[in-house]
Amino acid sequence: MRRLRKVKILATLGPASNTEATIEELARAGADVFRINMSHASHDLLHETMAKIRKVEKAVKRPIGVLVDLQGPKLRVGKFNTGSVQLATGDVITLDTDTSEGNKTRVHLPHPEIFEAIEKGHKLLLDDGKIELRCIKKTADKIECEVVHGGKLSDRKGVSLPDTLLGVGALTDKDRADLLAALDAKADWVALSFVQRPEDIIDVRKTVQGRAGILAKIEKPQAIERLEEIIKLSDAIMIARGDLGVEMPLETVPGLQKRMIRMARQQGKPVVVATQMLESMIEAPVPTRAEVSDVATAVYEGADAVMLSAESAAGDFPVQAVSTMNRIAVAVEQDGLYQSIIRRQNIEPEATAADAISASARQVAETLDLAAIVTYTSSGSTGIRAARERPEKPIVALSPKLATVRRLSLVWGLHCVRTDDAVNLDDVVDRACSIAYREGFARPGDRVAITAGVPLGTPGATNMLRIAFVGQDGVGSS
Repeated sequence: MRRLRKVKILATLGPASNTEATIEELARAGADVFRINMSHASHDLLHETMAKIRKVEKAVKRPIGVLVDLQGPKLRVGKFNTGSVQLATGDVITLDTDTSEGNKTRVHLPHPEIFEAIEKGHKLLLDDGKIELRCIKKTADKIECEVVHGGKLSDRKGVSLPDTLLGVGALTDKDRADLLAALDAKADWVALSFVQRPEDIIDVRKTVQGRAGILAKIEKPQAIERLEEIIKLSDAIMIARGDLGVEMPLETVPGLQKRMIRMARQQGKPVVVATQMLESMIEAPVPTRAEVSDVATAVYEGADAVMLSAESAAGDFPVQAVSTMNRIAVAVEQDGLYQSIIRRQNIEPEATAADAISASARQVAETLDLAAIVTYTSSGSTGIRAARERPEKPIVALSPKLATVRRLSLVWGLHCVRTDDAVNLDDVVDRACSIAYREGFARPGDRVAITAGVPLGTPGATNMLRIAFVGQDGVGSS
């Protein structure tokens, strides 16, 4: 199960892939983390799926991360008396608080927070942006809109508000219940949808209290405006290009993707690129050339992980989709240009001992052509620092905590192994060398760089860099 690539693959589970056998196939094909989407999962299904993943984890003998994706506030119009209406450009339609069925001139909007926040001139995008309205008049219970781009609008279609900052948090009552269920099931990551402000992350952190990593999904223009603050407060981010592309001009999304990847790496936070990566593989066994280029671009940019959504959850070829993404990533990372592109994106380490040690480990490993970098990490922060350097050499992350190695399975380049804490400095060297040997990263006579903290087992105390030889039986010597 040693990967031949450093970028990670996150695969969504669903009706097409929810059996234990398929989950194992996906893991062996290349999936490092599994996503459970609470928009489509009950709490019972969440626990059942978690149990299957943990059985597969034992079968493949590798830590597997689980991301539980909270639904977030879903804004939708009400129903029409004919099921749908045809709106033409220039028409006027009113969104109101009347619960009766709508027609071509009005429809119910069951979201009081929109009436409070929207202003004249703001855009409303319906049905994933297919229909655009503009607010021309607003009262406490009515929003009068001009149709800018018309089309067929049917019952319960979604509403997006790119110009409006809603006064409610990103967590609904359903999300709070789902969050508690995810923590009870021991999920490694929870994803927060439709983040608008840093306070959304703070609200979730009060509940999570370190029991899972918090991943902020960036899919609202309002989040872009406060991106640096949101990244700082999150444990990771996801570039959710689907909704982002609905609420912002499509041509701005590629540039935002590059900006977010670099900003997240600067702050030492894992970043996932998601949505429509191999969309055609929902129905076809091979992707389009454009999709291959899209995945490759994310890998070249140094993203920590790339994600499959409906391709693995509901598509006809879930295992092939993961296998295809794996092959693309391997090919990119073996390309002669890959390392030079990654190297040009280098960032300066922060002025801390742990950052200085991680930067030095990369430089030493590459200068001396060492076999691997072995890093001891209790909380996971040292492993993330080592990955932020994007070294050419493999990184083996050792931790006594199963929760830590599972969480780090999302992070670029980390081959995670659970092991007991070392008892002394000799054990630090012996354990690092024997695991690097056992896991296939080093052969007898090779050298490895080892980072650890003294006193041993102290979280966040990385202050030691050693170079060790791997002996004939895998035992090391300094």
